[in-house]
Amino acid sequence: MRIGYARVSTQDQNLDLQLKALKKAQCQKIFREKVSGATANRPELQRMLEQIRSGDTIVVWKLDRLARSTRDLLNTMEALGDVGAAFQSLSEPWANTTTHAGKMIMTIFAGIAEFERGLILERTGAGREAAKKRGVQFGRPRKLNSDQVQIAQELLNNGKSVPEIARTFNVHTATIYRLAGTD
Repeated sequence: MRIGYARVSTQDQNLDLQLKALKKAQCQKIFREKVSGATANRPELQRMLEQIRSGDTIVVWKLDRLARSTRDLLNTMEALGDVGAAFQSLSEPWANTTTHAGKMIMTIFAGIAEFERGLILERTGAGREAAKKRGVQFGRPRKLNSDQVQIAQELLNNGKSVPEIARTFNVHTATIYRLAGTD
């Protein structure tokens, strides 16, 4: 079955141009959505992906109607491939997994995206290490400085209650329990 997906970003926009193209492409069923592509919450897209079967072809007017990013597109392509469905963009003839050339192009895209992910991870790791060497602290800021920690521990050792110490430093009791080692 040829299944169409049409999307515009706002309620004010019109789906007519896409619907006409999808009907001309002989789509038997068309899912319609009026929601920004920037949002991950696209109920009609999810409904369509849940209903596809082996041998189906998902057809869109343009790639940007389906995916927000290359990563998003590749994830969708993987989901289609997992069930044995194909994909076709009417405006980008190279984005057509019903042909051998289209499959090759999408495979190249997937390889490039994987390469890019690896580079990003590598750069991020190197940047974190360099920052640590410069003394940059990661994570949430500490609630108590080292002097306050020392005073709080002395108060604990002298029998003061955790809630009382927490009120003194205006912190949650969990902060003091962590100091005491009794999470």
